[in-house]
Amino acid sequence: MAERSTAAVDVADNSGDEPLTAQADQSTADGVAKNRERDTDIDEAQGSGGTEGPGKASPPELHSGHKLARRYRLEECVTRLDGFSSWRAVDEKLRRAVGVHILPADHARARSVLAAARSSALLGDPRFVQVLDAVEENDLVYVVHEWLPDATEMTTLLASGPLEVYDAYQMVTQVSAAMAAAHREGLAHLRLNPNAVLRTSTGQWRIRGLAVNAALRGISSETPQRTDTEAIGALLYAALTQRWPYESDAYGLSGLPKDVGLIAPDQVRAGVHRGLSELAMRALANDGATASRHESACTTPEELVKAIGEMPRIRPPEPSFAAPPDYQRTTYQQGTYGRQAAHPGATQPVPTPPPPLQSRTGKALKWAVSALLIAALGLGSWQLADALMDQGNESGDSNQTQTTDDNDKNGDKPKPTQPIKIQDAQEFVAKGDAQAPEDVGKTYDGDSSTYWRTRSFVEGPDMNPAFKPGVGIVYDLGSAQKVSAASIGLLYSGSHTTVSLYASDSLTPASLDSMEKIGTVTTSGNSATVKVTKSVKTQYVLVWFTAMPHADRDDYSGPGYKQAITDLKFTE
Repeated sequence: MAERSTAAVDVADNSGDEPLTAQADQSTADGVAKNRERDTDIDEAQGSGGTEGPGKASPPELHSGHKLARRYRLEECVTRLDGFSSWRAVDEKLRRAVGVHILPADHARARSVLAAARSSALLGDPRFVQVLDAVEENDLVYVVHEWLPDATEMTTLLASGPLEVYDAYQMVTQVSAAMAAAHREGLAHLRLNPNAVLRTSTGQWRIRGLAVNAALRGISSETPQRTDTEAIGALLYAALTQRWPYESDAYGLSGLPKDVGLIAPDQVRAGVHRGLSELAMRALANDGATASRHESACTTPEELVKAIGEMPRIRPPEPSFAAPPDYQRTTYQQGTYGRQAAHPGATQPVPTPPPPLQSRTGKALKWAVSALLIAALGLGSWQLADALMDQGNESGDSNQTQTTDDNDKNGDKPKPTQPIKIQDAQEFVAKGDAQAPEDVGKTYDGDSSTYWRTRSFVEGPDMNPAFKPGVGIVYDLGSAQKVSAASIGLLYSGSHTTVSLYASDSLTPASLDSMEKIGTVTTSGNSATVKVTKSVKTQYVLVWFTAMPHADRDDYSGPGYKQAITDLKFTE
């Protein structure tokens, strides 16, 4: 069933009807804006599916201003689908906003929705959006629930990028604990996705639609705990990578490339927390997708809570404090305390501060400094005269000879760095296609106007190790040399360029793992100097780029993340 996120039940209007208001796709059951996204295959991807048809009931004729139980005034219809509708409403008795799902009493899923709503209401866990009322009245069944105006959907949070490590940790911790408590009471969600998870202004994570969303859609599962656990794993995966861990795009997130399979989050995006990455894979483990380096799969929210407890605790980032305001002198400090206030409009004279060092303490300090200066000048004059006399005595000794050996000062001078001549070079391809193998010689031809270049990449500045771990060139120095540094001229500046040096055993190494990393640097300019931090002697050196700046120039490829080497020198 094609679906679109909505206000009250997180369902889509696949019946072809237009929304009843212009804001139908901008309001949610919890008072936050949402964007429409189709996630057609998500139910199947998470192991659940619809098991019951919508029935032949026709939707009730309702309109804005209609009251239910002489209390709930309907304000705005958010979604109308398969005979039921979802509304933003006002509880006139308590004067607060609420959300309402409404079905005909003879709807095929009316009984199951009532049962799910009443069971959810009995849980009373504040980590869930609470069901406030579930009523059958006048041929209608309606479910009333909380509306949270200060909450933001996870879908909206991920639109601007992945979550910070601490936020992702808090999300998976709170959601896992909440779902473990629900399952202990025999309740499952079965529709746990970024539209159903909210973060309040205080940083608390809350879940909406427990049991009710699945009942409205007719969704069931033979393994509800496994279904919800894998859904939590998908939430954590999305929080860490801003990608949906299935091939289909959903909730405004791009899916994984086809035929790649389920790869760990830290292989999708650089800098992902290793522990959280492994936790996501343990929750998502299905049909052997979990890599061998991961521990056993988590199949229930309770196991997920236990796995989180065994992780080192992730602490919140240090708070940043604003600079204190400039010091302001008070009237008491200015010596006007107790004086009569000036008449309105009169100009208040500002007292002139005394000249520096005019107090008794200041004068004493001046005399002490003067005495120290006189003593220092006298001592310096005596030492200068003594040195001149010693020099005269030494120059008068005509028979004295001077000798030098390996231990004099000239022997202590550092040897100047010498350039190492490059004999040959070849592009190294770790994965995918080569960049410009025919141009590698231009990096050491002595001409800064020629260059070897990479292709233009869409994502950056860090390269995606799952698709392209890096690009670079292996240089042959002719014989084993002790390299101290590499000076690299770059065509583009900006953002950041990360380049590393590896000691290789041949001009065509088998893999990056077979080489030893000996230095790295990150720069935002158009040159980079990589100093060797691990002293080795090697004949072959790999210059390896793992991050590149964004450039709009269209000199050899379209705009994107790219870099080029204009000239390169190795020094001893």
